[in-house]
Amino acid sequence: MRACAAYGGEPESIAAARWFTADFLARGQADHGVPVSSHTVGVARLVVSELVTNACKYAPGPCSVDLELAGAELRITVWDTSPVLPIARAAEPGRVGQHGLELVLAQCEGFDVRREPIGKRIRVRIAVEP
Repeated sequence: MRACAAYGGEPESIAAARWFTADFLARGQADHGVPVSSHTVGVARLVVSELVTNACKYAPGPCSVDLELAGAELRITVWDTSPVLPIARAAEPGRVGQHGLELVLAQCEGFDVRREPIGKRIRVRIAVEP
């Protein structure tokens, strides 16, 4: 099962992408019988929210979210217009903000970033728990 959504890159895109993700997983469960725990939905929404937030904040223009349920794995791909690759920062307990990529890396089983002719694609994998 797969679905893609495109956004304009405005702040409202972040909430829309979270709802798109929750709806996608609900349809996977209802229409295809894929058991998805509320924990998995929460993790997926968090990861999509952080990736789309970064796209809206650091890349001018549109972005897209591509979701794919493959067996017991959710594959999330976020494309944006910036060719700049994200860099995970070292942990700083006193730092306020800029922890999004740290959160994504902590929740995902796989993380891959590739430059595209325009922008970049970030791909992550999350285990789908029943």
